[in-house]
Amino acid sequence: MQNKTRLPLLLVLVIGMAQVAIASPNADVAIIEQFRQLRKNTNWEEADTRPVQFRTYHPQGMAAVADRFFLSSVEVINRAAEEGVGHLFELDRDGALLRHITLGEDALYHPGGIDYDGTHIWAPVAAYRPDSATIMYTVDPDTMESREVFRFDDHLGAVTHLPNKNMLLAVSWGARRFYRWNTTREDGCWTVLEPSAPDMQYNVSHYVDYQDMQWIPGTSYVICSGVQTYRIPDTRLPAFRLGGLELIDATDLRIHHQVPVPLRHPAAPAWTQNPFLVESDAAGLRFFFIPEDDESHIHIFEPTLQP
Repeated sequence: MQNKTRLPLLLVLVIGMAQVAIASPNADVAIIEQFRQLRKNTNWEEADTRPVQFRTYHPQGMAAVADRFFLSSVEVINRAAEEGVGHLFELDRDGALLRHITLGEDALYHPGGIDYDGTHIWAPVAAYRPDSATIMYTVDPDTMESREVFRFDDHLGAVTHLPNKNMLLAVSWGARRFYRWNTTREDGCWTVLEPSAPDMQYNVSHYVDYQDMQWIPGTSYVICSGVQTYRIPDTRLPAFRLGGLELIDATDLRIHHQVPVPLRHPAAPAWTQNPFLVESDAAGLRFFFIPEDDESHIHIFEPTLQP
């Protein structure tokens, strides 16, 4: 009899806990509101720095799948002759190499910014020059098997896929143009509809060039990281490297929030030189940057949010 009397109470508790879980804010969605609390005077504290334990060449994009990172990178052999190798590394959060594949063919060896859509990693691999050509790949993060999705007659520098919107978003070299395609899933694989005829829109943001992009799951929002180098002509003054982050709505490409990242010594690359990743928890935002070539480090920042 005691078990029978306790069962309804147990059911009530389980249902109540489920309702609380459903009502709790999603960690991914929380990124949007937390990102809006970043300001130009935000205190960015470097919480940790971890050496990457293998040669990285020239890192380009970064994505997270559970407790693993994926890093795209270009190895230049002879740029003038368009010779090189495109790499996709899998590493743990301490910087140790787990697995590795190559992407691209012939002159198309330059991977760009990558992103994970919940099932696949999307990776563009282009010629190392503007107005060139690109092979778009998806990669299964469990098997590391790559699949060519389509080819496009322009250099695509970064990409993100919004499966909830059936939309693929990419930017050109220098991020001067946005491209959007409709996508559909067939037999577990994503297909891009009319790959040669995307919707194109010019980027109205000019102070940085986007290098990497990250979709916020369950939303239409994307965070773009970028960098720009400014020089005063006919002087010997050091170049000024500015890094920035922007929150955009992929449905209309409207900028909802933008913020600079901390400045560095003129000889050092900006934090957003190429790969970036952002995560959220109860304590706030955590950013990951890998700006150096060859001997790289994972720089982890936990900025102080300002309501």
